[in-house]
Amino acid sequence: MSVTLPPDALDGFRRFSRFNSPYPAHDDGCAVDLYPDAVRGLSPVAGVVRETRTVGCPNRSYAANEDHLIVVDLDDAWCRRTGADSGTTARILHVIPEVSAGDRVEPGDDLGPTTRSGFFGQWVDDHVHLGFRAPGASALRASGSLPVDVDVPVDPIPWDGTGTVVERGPTHVLLDAPTHPDPGETFAAIASDEGVPLDGGLAHYAGGGAFGREDAAGDGAPTADPTARLDEGSPATLWGTRVGVASGRGLAWDPVDVLANGERVVGLSLFAARDAGYGAKVVCPDREFAVGDAVSLDVVPSDDPIRLGVG
Repeated sequence: MSVTLPPDALDGFRRFSRFNSPYPAHDDGCAVDLYPDAVRGLSPVAGVVRETRTVGCPNRSYAANEDHLIVVDLDDAWCRRTGADSGTTARILHVIPEVSAGDRVEPGDDLGPTTRSGFFGQWVDDHVHLGFRAPGASALRASGSLPVDVDVPVDPIPWDGTGTVVERGPTHVLLDAPTHPDPGETFAAIASDEGVPLDGGLAHYAGGGAFGREDAAGDGAPTADPTARLDEGSPATLWGTRVGVASGRGLAWDPVDVLANGERVVGLSLFAARDAGYGAKVVCPDREFAVGDAVSLDVVPSDDPIRLGVG
């Protein structure tokens, strides 16, 4: 069984990703990270809060040393809309709860402020982590979530890997390219050479995913099912280099390095976005790019690729 989020579950969120994380909860697309327009955590689901908990997380100098879990018993009607069995529960993380057990929530309701959790990399923006558990399964364990799909189309954005730095963070830069084809209206993501929108941390996390593929008729139009993926075993290439192969619900990255102006960086963040500020995010804590610098990215095979774990 999988849970398919309807379009209204993403109201108030500007970006989303199922694979851009090293944590087991995201393995094989079993969770989705939803990036809000503001610093408030919105509910993507309808139901009744069962409980809230405060949990420990990795100690990071740039983040809080505790996180929060909100468990929601989903309404039967919401379950039917999403293909979930009656009794399915939702797990929401990275929000300081301003709701309590017994409170009813609907999509778009304010749950509380987001928090910068120690589970985040320093380059990761505040977001709402959402996963689901089957009826009777523990909602408190870190693993065991159901596969998640998202019922919105994601447009592929062809890109040659070049751009100019428009923002510098402590461990990343944002580029002015690629530009969103229709900001505010549709979700879009950087496309592989095959025209498939890509998801995940290339290649600093072990695996990624694809938001869509060409339809079976072969006319190049996106499928009606935005969660469709490359056929099992099909390769994905970027800028002429094979970067991974379809495996299960995601992509197993090949051993590759991302280069920026010819030198290795940690990687490239891949996600679906609909905001006008969309541009490539390059994870590069050891590089001193400045605003206004021209950057050209490439991907090359590697004997020792960077792989970030959960430690």
